[in-house]
Amino acid sequence: MMKKSISASKASLVLFLCQMIFALDVPLDLSQPPTITQQSPKDYIVDPRENIVIQCEAKGKPPPSFSWTRNGTHFDIDKDAQVTMKPNSGTLVINIMNGGKAEAYEGVYQCTARNERGAAISNNIVIRPSRSPLWTKEKLEPNQVREGDSLVLHCRPPVGLPPPIIFWMDNAFQRLPQSERVSQGLNGDLYFSNVQPEDTREDYICYARFNHTQTIQQKQPISVKVFSMDSLNDTIAANLSDTDIYGVKPVTERQPILLTPTGSTSTKVELRGNVLLLECIAAGLPTPVIRWIKEGGELPANRTFFENFKKTLKIIDVSEADSGNYKCIARNILGSAHHVISVTVKAAPYWITAPRNLVLSPGEDGTLICRANGNPKPNISWLANGVPIAIAPEDPSRKVDGDTIIFSHVQERSSAVYQCNASNEYGYLLANAFVNVLAEPPRILTPANKLYQVIADSPALLDCAYFGSPKPEIEWFKGVKGSILRGDEYVFHDNGTLEIPVAQKDSTGTYTCVARNELGKIQNEVRLEVKDPTMIIKQPEYKVIQRYGQVSFECIIKHDFTLLPTVIWLKDNDELPDDERFLVGKDNLTIMNVTDKDDGTYTCIVNTTLDSVSASAVLTVVAQPNPPFDLELTGQLERSVELSWIPGDENNSPITNFVIEYEDGLHEPGVWHYQTEVPGTQTTVQLKLSPYVNYSFRVIAVNEIGRSQPSEPSEQYLTKSANPDENPSNVQGIGSEPDNLVITWESLKGFQSNGPGLQYKVSWRQKDVDDEWTSVIVANVSKYIVSGTPTFVPYEIKVQALNDLGYAPEPSEVIGHSGEDLPMVAPGNVQVHVINSTLAKVHWDPVPLKTVRGHLQGYKVYYWKVQSLSRRSRRHVEKKILTFRGNKTFGMLPGLEPFSSYKLNVRVVNGKGEGPASPDKVFKTPEGVPSSPSFLKITNPTLDSLTLEWGSPTHPNGVLTSYILKFQPINNTHELGPLVEIRIPANESSLILKNLNYSTRYKFYFNAQTSVGSGSQITEEAVTIMDEGKMAMASRQVDIATQGWFIGLMCAVALLILILLIVCFIRRNKGGKYPVKEKEDAHADPEIQPMKEDDGTFGEYSDAEDHKPLKKGSRTPSDRTVKKEDSDDSLVDYGEGVNGQFNEDGSFIGQYSGKKEKEPAEGNESSEAPSPVNAMNSFV
Repeated sequence: MMKKSISASKASLVLFLCQMIFALDVPLDLSQPPTITQQSPKDYIVDPRENIVIQCEAKGKPPPSFSWTRNGTHFDIDKDAQVTMKPNSGTLVINIMNGGKAEAYEGVYQCTARNERGAAISNNIVIRPSRSPLWTKEKLEPNQVREGDSLVLHCRPPVGLPPPIIFWMDNAFQRLPQSERVSQGLNGDLYFSNVQPEDTREDYICYARFNHTQTIQQKQPISVKVFSMDSLNDTIAANLSDTDIYGVKPVTERQPILLTPTGSTSTKVELRGNVLLLECIAAGLPTPVIRWIKEGGELPANRTFFENFKKTLKIIDVSEADSGNYKCIARNILGSAHHVISVTVKAAPYWITAPRNLVLSPGEDGTLICRANGNPKPNISWLANGVPIAIAPEDPSRKVDGDTIIFSHVQERSSAVYQCNASNEYGYLLANAFVNVLAEPPRILTPANKLYQVIADSPALLDCAYFGSPKPEIEWFKGVKGSILRGDEYVFHDNGTLEIPVAQKDSTGTYTCVARNELGKIQNEVRLEVKDPTMIIKQPEYKVIQRYGQVSFECIIKHDFTLLPTVIWLKDNDELPDDERFLVGKDNLTIMNVTDKDDGTYTCIVNTTLDSVSASAVLTVVAQPNPPFDLELTGQLERSVELSWIPGDENNSPITNFVIEYEDGLHEPGVWHYQTEVPGTQTTVQLKLSPYVNYSFRVIAVNEIGRSQPSEPSEQYLTKSANPDENPSNVQGIGSEPDNLVITWESLKGFQSNGPGLQYKVSWRQKDVDDEWTSVIVANVSKYIVSGTPTFVPYEIKVQALNDLGYAPEPSEVIGHSGEDLPMVAPGNVQVHVINSTLAKVHWDPVPLKTVRGHLQGYKVYYWKVQSLSRRSRRHVEKKILTFRGNKTFGMLPGLEPFSSYKLNVRVVNGKGEGPASPDKVFKTPEGVPSSPSFLKITNPTLDSLTLEWGSPTHPNGVLTSYILKFQPINNTHELGPLVEIRIPANESSLILKNLNYSTRYKFYFNAQTSVGSGSQITEEAVTIMDEGKMAMASRQVDIATQGWFIGLMCAVALLILILLIVCFIRRNKGGKYPVKEKEDAHADPEIQPMKEDDGTFGEYSDAEDHKPLKKGSRTPSDRTVKKEDSDDSLVDYGEGVNGQFNEDGSFIGQYSGKKEKEPAEGNESSEAPSPVNAMNSFV
C-alpha cells in the first residue's frame, strides 16, 4: 500500500488559513488599539507552595498600559509589597515563597490593556490554591463476609482541589488485581460482585494522588475476612450440641442486583464537548456481565468506548444529540437487572461567529458581529473599551443591533476596542475586537522575489500579504510584461493569495502582485518552480518468511533531480530496532536471521523538502508451532481415558493436526510410540488403552512448516491387568531337518501381555491322522522344536497366549510341515524340439509328488554347447541353467548358437535342494546367416581399378556359400550412381575390380552368405586416381599468375590505390572527413571474405541432409581397413520382422529415383585424406 503522508491539499489549507489571519494584522509601525495576546486560564488552580503568576500580555501602538481589578474593584499593586508587574507587560507575580500566603490572594482577577485608541480586557481569571487534605481519623471495623456475598469497600477520599485520582494497593505497594468480579467505581469505592476465599486479606488500602501538588494520601488499611461454607459449618458444629446442629446452606447462586447506581432510574447532566461517563456495577453469583444500550437509538459509532470490564460506558465529545435514556443490563444464568440513566446534554456558550478586528478608512462603513450558541441560549452583551456600551461615550457612527454593531461613515475618533460577552448558567465567552480607523497607502508584506516550490499536479499558493486603508485591490500578472491573470485556472483569495489549483511544469515562472487603493500603488514579484513528484516505482511487497531466514524489502524511487530525497524505514510506525541484523541499503531493507519479533508492518518513507510518499508491506514470520501445554487426563476407565491440552502459539501458520504419542513406563520406559492424531481444531481426544500398561502421553503440534517440540508428558496412568486379548501372530511350522518340526511365532509386545507372567501354550498334531493334540507351555519365547517327526508330513498347529490371570481366546489353527529331504527321482521322457537356429523347446514328464519329499519348487534345465559343427573345434564347456517354477513340464531355451551341438538334462527342485539329473539329451541347431566379414580393405588404386581384400566372418553360423559385393559411384554433388552386384566364391579372400572410371569415388557394400541367407554387411569407400592430362591443364591455368602482363596490371592497380590513400590523408588533415574505412567495414565484399578451413578444405564432401558419404569425425585407419567392431550392422537389423533390404534372389534393393541413398550403417565410411588429384577434380 502506498500513501502520501502529508497531502498537498492539507498543506495548502493550513497555509491559506495562516495567511488569512495574518492579513488582518495591522503592521506594528501603525497606530492600533490594544490586543490581548496572552492570558491565564479562566479557572486557574495554583500550587500554594510556589509564586503565583497571572499572565496578561498585549500589543498595540502606542504600547498599552495595564491595570487590574480584583473581585470587581481596582487592584492597587503598589500598595502590596508581595505583588509586582513585569516590565512592558501586564503579568502579575505574587511572591508566595517569601512569606505570602496563597489563600490571601484567592479571587477573581481581570486585566485591562489601554492606549489612546482604546482598551482591551482579559477574561475573569479565578485564582484558587490547590488543596490536598489528609484523611480524617476513623476506626475501621474488619469486614466479615460469607463466601458468595457482595461487598463494597468505601474509600471516601478527602475533598481536594482538583479532585484526586483514586487507586487501591496493598502494603507492598502493588496494585490489587481487578476483574469482572472485583473492580473500582468512579467514586473510588472497591466493589465485589461476590467474594471468594482468596479475597481474605488485611491490607486493602485506598490511595488518593493529588497531581497538582504531587502528593499521595493513604487511608488506613481495611481488613476482609471471607468465611467459606466448609469452615462455617465446622465452627457451628463445634459450638452447638448434636441436637442443635443443622446444615448451613452451601454457597447459593444469586441473580444480579445493582450495587451502583441504586434504584431503577437516575439522571445525569453533561456539558457539550465533555466526556460522558456512565457506570453500572452489579452483585450476583455467577458474576454478572454488563451490557449497554441506548433506548430508541444506537450508541454513537467511533465515540463510544467501554471501560472497567464494560461496567463503564464512555462517550467522548458529547453533543446535544447524545441526550437520551441509556440502559445498563446486568445478566447471569439466573436472571438480569437493569437501570436507566436519563442523560441531558447542556452547553456552555460556544462561538458561531466571533467578532473580528475591523480596519476602516475615514468615511467607510463596517460591522462587528458576535454570534454564539449554548443550552440554554446565551445572552449577548457589548462593552466599549471595557465599559458597558450603554454607559460608554456616545459615537454617532455606531449603532448596536443585538449581536451586531453597525458603523457608518467612521472617523478617526471612532477607533475603539469592543468586547462581546456571551453567557449562560454554564459559562461565558469574552472576545475583544477593535475598530481602527486609518488612512494608509498599500503596502505588501510578502518579501520580494520570494521563491515558491511545489510538486506538479498539486496546488500552488503564491502569497501577497498586504495592508492598506482603504482595503487595496489585488491583481496578479505572470512575467514582467504579462497580462492580468483571469479565468478558471486561477483562484484569487481575499487575503491576496493567488492559487493555481493544479500546477503544471509550464506554470513555472515569475508572478507579479499589484496592490492599489486611492492613496497609492505597489507591486511585488515572486517566483514559482514546479517539480516532478516523488514516486516509489518499486514498492515493498508482502513477505512470508520462515524463522531464521533472510528477507529483503525493495523501495526504488524516482524523484525530481533538483530535490534531495531521504529514505526512512519504519517498523510498525516506529523506528527500526537498533539491531545489526537490519541492513538498510540504497534501495532496500534486508533483515538477516529473522526472528518472531520481526513480524510486523514495514514502511518505506521518502521525504523531500516538498513532498513525502510512503509504501508499506507486512512481514509474516512463520515457524513450527510451539509445543502444546497443560496436558490433562480425565474420565479414566479401564480401557480408555480422555486427554486434553492447550495448543501453543501456531507462529502464523495454522496448526493442521496434533500427534499423540505414549510411553509405556512399565515395559519400555523412555520409548515413545505413535498412538493417534487429530485435526488441528481439536484439543481433546478419547484414547483406547490396553491393560497392564503404565501410560504417559505427550502431544506434538504440526503445521505446514513442520512439527513442534513434544509437550511435557502428562501424568502417568497405570491400567489394571487382564487376560490377554490376542494370540501371537505369524504362526508357522517348518522343519529344519527331515525329522523335526520347528514351530515359530511373533511374540506379543509388552503392552499386549495385559498382565504379568506371559507364557505360550504350543499345540500340534499330525493332519489327516486321528491323533490327539500334544501341548506344551513355554516361557515368553518365539520358537519351539518338535523332534522325531516323519519326513515332510502336514501338521495342525496352534499357539495360545496366557498370563497370571488366564488364557487368551482360543487361537486359530495353521498348517505346517515337518522337514524336507532331497527329491528321490529324476524327470523322465525328456524331449527336445529345435524351433530355429537359436531357439529350442524342451519337454519332460513330471515326477510323482511322493518322491519330491518336500514343497515342489520347480524344475531346472542344465544345457551346454558341445561343439560348433562348422569348425569341428571344441572349447571350454560352460553350462547354463534355466529354472521353471511350479509344476511345469516344458520350457524354452533361447540364445542358442546356430549350427552347433548341445546337451541338456532336467532335475526336480524342492526346499531342500535338487534331485538327481535325467540322462543327457543331445540336440543340434541348424545353420543361420553369418556375421559380417571380419574386415574389408581397399588398396592399389589406379586410373580404372581397385584391389579389395577381406577376412571371413568371425561367426559363419554355417557353411559359407559365397560373398556378395555391391558398389556404386558417388558424384561431386554426393549423389549415388547405379548399383553393381558381384557374387564371389566363398574360398576367395581378394578381388581386383577393373574398368572403373578414373578420379571417381566408389562406395562398397560387402557381406557373406550361407544356405540360409545373407549376413550383415560391411561398407567402405575408395577413389580411383586422376588422368595426367587433366593435371597438366590445371597446372597451366595456375601458371597464368606468373605472366608479365598480369604482374604489370596488378602493380598499376596498387599504385592507383596508393594515390587515393594519399589524397584522403591530405583532405582529412584539412578538416574534411572521408570515411572510407567505415564504408568498407559496413559493406564488406562477401566475395573476399576469408574461407573457413572447415568449409573450404579441398576434397571434403558435405551434405545438408543426414546422409553424408564423407563425414568429418568418422575417419578410418590409414590403410582404410574397416573392422567388424567398427560397424553398426548386425543380424538384428536385417533379420525377421524388418522390411527387407534384399529381394528374393539376394540382390540389394536401393532407393534412387533422384533421391539420395540412405546409408545402410552410418559411421562406417572410410574418409581417406584427399590427394592433389582429388583436390583439382573437385573443381571440375
